[in-house]
Amino acid sequence: MAVIVVSGTGTEIGKTIVTAAVAAVATAQGRSVAVLKPAQTGLGPGERGDADEVVRLSGAAASAELGRFPEPLAPATAARRARSAPVGPREVAEAAAKLAAEHDLVLVEGAGGLLVRFDDDGGTLADAARLLDAPVLVVAPAGLGTLNATALTAEALRARGLTQLGVVVGSWPASPDLAARCNLADLPEAAGAPLLGAVPEGAGALDPVEFRTRAGEWLAPALGGAWDAAGFATRFTARFAPGERA
Repeated sequence: MAVIVVSGTGTEIGKTIVTAAVAAVATAQGRSVAVLKPAQTGLGPGERGDADEVVRLSGAAASAELGRFPEPLAPATAARRARSAPVGPREVAEAAAKLAAEHDLVLVEGAGGLLVRFDDDGGTLADAARLLDAPVLVVAPAGLGTLNATALTAEALRARGLTQLGVVVGSWPASPDLAARCNLADLPEAAGAPLLGAVPEGAGALDPVEFRTRAGEWLAPALGGAWDAAGFATRFTARFAPGERA
């Protein structure tokens, strides 16, 4: 796969760190990786953006950002309020295709969820994925409420004829509650796609060398790692019979 689109079921759920983990594993395998952030919101000039963070943690070869808007809003709204030109799906697809001609893997990290508007014409990350004919990796939170959001994202992907690679838990708690444990079994069913990893909470605070060393432990073989979904689920659910409290 030359291009993977990374989307979330919402915002602040670990997309950037998951993107960095995928980039770190691919880079360690000798692949040239570029990360593309179509629209960075909530940051001013000179501040470190999501694409910069992916490069810092993973050692990816290159990063690109197509638009930056200072207010932490949906890209279309942030661009409109900044009186700046928005970034549309076609621009995203063209930039990703150009990077793909120069790198082995391009990771396109969205803003928020799959259908957040990029522009006032209603363009979304899903439209960019369709133009690229690229698969989508969905990042989801661990706990209560994630099943509905994951199912809705999967339904939106299917309705548009897009391929879902699978789901990665963006921030697996150090002390997961009962809902998080149960979701290890329920997320693949909600998504209609495999669970492909669980990145531990706080991973973004690791030293980059340690992050790169450990990234393969968090991702399944489909993403180049060694994480085992069944073994991970068993580890966290085997002690709890129905009716028991976490």
